Order: sequence, then structure tokens, then C-alpha cells
Amino acid sequence: MKRLLVCLGEILIDFLPLEEDGEVTGFALHPGGGPYNVAVGLARLGQPTAFVSKVGADFFGRRLRRAVRAEGIDDTWLLDSPAPTTLAFVAHEDGEPAFTFYGEGTADTLLTTEDLPPGLFERASLLHIGGISLLRGSTPAAVLAAAERLHGHALVSLDINVRPKLVRDEPAYRATIARAVAASDLLKLSAADVAWLAPGADPAAYAREQVAAGPALVALTRGGDGVTGLRRRDGALEAIDVPTFPVAVADTVGAGDAFTAGLLAALAERGALSRPAIAALPTEELQDCLRFGAATAAIACTRPGANPPRRDEVAAFLAER
Repeated sequence: MKRLLVCLGEILIDFLPLEEDGEVTGFALHPGGGPYNVAVGLARLGQPTAFVSKVGADFFGRRLRRAVRAEGIDDTWLLDSPAPTTLAFVAHEDGEPAFTFYGEGTADTLLTTEDLPPGLFERASLLHIGGISLLRGSTPAAVLAAAERLHGHALVSLDINVRPKLVRDEPAYRATIARAVAASDLLKLSAADVAWLAPGADPAAYAREQVAAGPALVALTRGGDGVTGLRRRDGALEAIDVPTFPVAVADTVGAGDAFTAGLLAALAERGALSRPAIAALPTEELQDCLRFGAATAAIACTRPGANPPRRDEVAAFLAER
């Protein structure tokens, strides 16, 4: 059977702002959620992709399932739930996205360890998870169970993607994040994540510390300042800096997810979906993978909403540069 790149976690409806004269006058409906966005990005980049989660048996849940199928993502492990679908409203304040979630008791927070399909552990060559799925309901336990069971058998990718306003029990959430980091092989961090995880810490120094906590590769994104990849190679810490691509920015929503999808797709194309393979990847090839992720994110930033590019678009973008 075909091996799959699997994303697990939140899937929801983003309501993105419609503005007139600088004021929000309404919202437009878009499928969203970090792991879902990564799954879309992977599928558009030509990777065989599956999604694990729950959606509500309501209009929004049916809309999400249609979106998953339309992208060519395998929805066999996307379960229906009688609970409502998570909704998130996105606006902009001071040039940054501002999120309002309606997610208590919603479908994608109710995944259980019993819901995890045996095929996930048989067919996944990659598992990608996100930090928002570690916040509420029974889903955090299911996410950790999947990551810890697949650790050493498939590449486990984690984007912490901290949303401070959603964190209610900070000590418990920090402990959960620590378990997820220990079970991960690839950790994606942003400077904003570090600001919450370790207030006042230098993002680069914090990212270096995480290499010792478990991940084989840490990717630190710094917005317009580019991305740094960190790994252990031949007993030493290697840092690879990749600059960003200057583009006319329409929206940064989903840019981090697009980067993750681009990086994972580039690693998959090179067969580097294990800790040993990442450690053995030549520096130039890992740099190319990070650059591919940066290009994928740059293109996504030129479009409103989370709308990652296809493989030919990224190739053309890089060819021009």
C-alpha cells in the first residue's frame, strides 16, 4: 500500500475579514486549521496525503469534508461527530492577525485514542501535528499517543503555533508541549512562539536548546528575516540560514503552515522522512529544502487567506530567482 503523509489535528472554519475603509464589514468563510492547511499544502505539492480528525455533522462539517476531498486528501480517517464544528474569526489589529475561537466541546477537540485507526500506524511515513490540537478536550491525549507510538517509525513533525489567548491551564499546556517536543523529529518554531514559551529569550538560543530536547531538525522562522534550520551533524550543531523572498504581502495567515508543507514536501522528495535521513542529508540539500519551504510561504503571503501554492508555481517562483 502507498505510504502516506498524515496530518492530525484541528480542522475548522476560518471567517476572514472583509474590510471597507479600514473597517471590518463582514467575514468570508474558508476551511482552516494548522494541520489542515499543511495537508492542503502537501497535497498541492504532489504528496500522497491523509487527514485524521473529527468534523461536525453540520453545514460547516460537510463543507470541510468537501474541501478535504476537493484537494485530493484521503478523508478515510476523518470522522463525523454529533458535536459542532470549530469556528474561528480572524481580523487584523496593529498589522497582526487577531483570532477569536469558538471551540469548546467541538468536533475536532473530541478525538480519542480509540479513534486512532490501525492503518495510521501501518501506512504513515510522516505525522504532522500542531500545538492548538494539544489544548482542549480528548484530542491532546490522542495526538500524543499517535506521536509517541509513531516516534522512531515515521517522521513526526510538530508546529507549536502558540495561541496565548486559548491557553487556560498554562502549567499543564507547557507539560503537554514538552511531551510533544520530545516525541517530535522536526520542530517548527516562530519568534512569536518563543516569546511565549520563554519570555525574553533569544529565539536563536532557544531553538538551539530544543535540538537537545529531542528533534533532529528545528526550523526557526523569523518572518521577513528568513528561516534558520538547526540540527546535530557529526557531533556538532549545524545552523543553516535561508533568507526570505521579498514579495508584495497580501496576508500572512497560513504562511507558517505553507512553509511547513513546503519543507516537508521537499524532504519527502529526497526520501528524508526519518531521523537518520535528516542527519545524513548534505548541507546543500537541507538548505534547498528550507529554501523551498520559504518560497512556498512567500507565495502564500501574496494571497488572501491560507492558500498554499502548487508544485509548478513554486518551481516557477524559484526559477525566476
